[in-house]
Amino acid sequence: MAGLVRRLTVAAAAWGASLAAVLAAPLAAETVAIRAGSVIADADSAPTGPATILVSDGRIVAITPGHGPLAADREIDLAGKTVLPGLIDLHTHLSGDPSGEFWRAAVDPGEWYTLIAAKNARITALAGFTTVRDLGSRTDQVTQSLRRATATGVVPGPRIVTSARTISIVGGHGDVNGFVEHVNDALASDYTCTGPVECAETVRKASKYGADLIKITATGGVLSQQGRGLEAHFTDAEMKAIVDTAETLGLKVAAHAHGARGIEAAARAGVHTIEHGTYLDEQAARVMRENGTVLVPTLMALKGVSEGLDKGIYTPVVEEKIRSVVPLMTTLVSRAREYGVEVAFGTDAGVFPHGRNGEEFALMVGQGMTSREALASATTVAARILGLESEIGRLAAGYSADLIAVTGNPLDDVRVLEKVDFVMVRGRVIE
Repeated sequence: MAGLVRRLTVAAAAWGASLAAVLAAPLAAETVAIRAGSVIADADSAPTGPATILVSDGRIVAITPGHGPLAADREIDLAGKTVLPGLIDLHTHLSGDPSGEFWRAAVDPGEWYTLIAAKNARITALAGFTTVRDLGSRTDQVTQSLRRATATGVVPGPRIVTSARTISIVGGHGDVNGFVEHVNDALASDYTCTGPVECAETVRKASKYGADLIKITATGGVLSQQGRGLEAHFTDAEMKAIVDTAETLGLKVAAHAHGARGIEAAARAGVHTIEHGTYLDEQAARVMRENGTVLVPTLMALKGVSEGLDKGIYTPVVEEKIRSVVPLMTTLVSRAREYGVEVAFGTDAGVFPHGRNGEEFALMVGQGMTSREALASATTVAARILGLESEIGRLAAGYSADLIAVTGNPLDDVRVLEKVDFVMVRGRVIE
């Protein structure tokens, strides 16, 4: 009996070692042939007609005309669809859903926002957005963890570039407002700063805890509870310290900014993108041009919040601010183009329901952009802003297999991008 037990023990140990070796070994890369009705390789290209995209190990191997035989482990039939690069939204808030209930900050735990973020990651990907820049999460480490989860396939969702927490002035937009003093203090994020030294230190802290870029609230905001205006919050010295410190760490800076002089000050300090830019004027635009600052107009944000007016969703002070800015958003992109400011795609999803991101395209075209320019703003232009232009934004051999399929031609009618039929992120199909 002892001999039998010994032999069984040895056999079990050997089987366990073999199983461990199998589990540790990398899986063989699956090769997938995507049979497309037509391919738009990038925003400058015309539809190809029938073509096959060969994908292996998360990357595009080749794009060949027609649907001829290819060595592949499986095929995906998109013969009735137009396949194009996955879309990029440069301004989202995955850990938030639209609400005027500012008091929820005092009752919802961080774990809740993590679950909301996972839900919204999937919704966003299914809407055709295979990469997002998340500019301000509700609690610490939510989007850093989600970034890892979508990258490894634990959670279905887009590639995530995140600023994590937003940096703001004490008592400004981005800080906790609207509660009695001791509640405000208890909810404070520790990402507010006063003075150049403290602001530089806060940037270093954001970098330390995994931010891919820095997001600041350079001016007041529409949805915060203060009744004060929408002009500059940080001093010039504070903003310059933020940008200079970020640059030493290899990070870019995105600035929420509404008022014209706040836009001008942020651009002069060297921020990379202006988010919203509501009151953009010629003087602010000149500084943006001189510094290569790009506008991310987030037209859907104001469309979304305006849909909630007169419904008891927002406090009176917030409703008043919404009414003051909504008319300006109908001319923002046309003003920027008139002044020679580059425009890139971003929506502020989370202010309105996630999944409606694609409605931004029609709003951009309605202000003078062509469908091709609007598509470029969410592909090649956005990829360049992220520093990922050799990875995403177009379909070509060697690029990440981030692609979508739609019915129709978005270069003829950009609204077809509002309903996406198929999504692949990093070679994984989002079901």
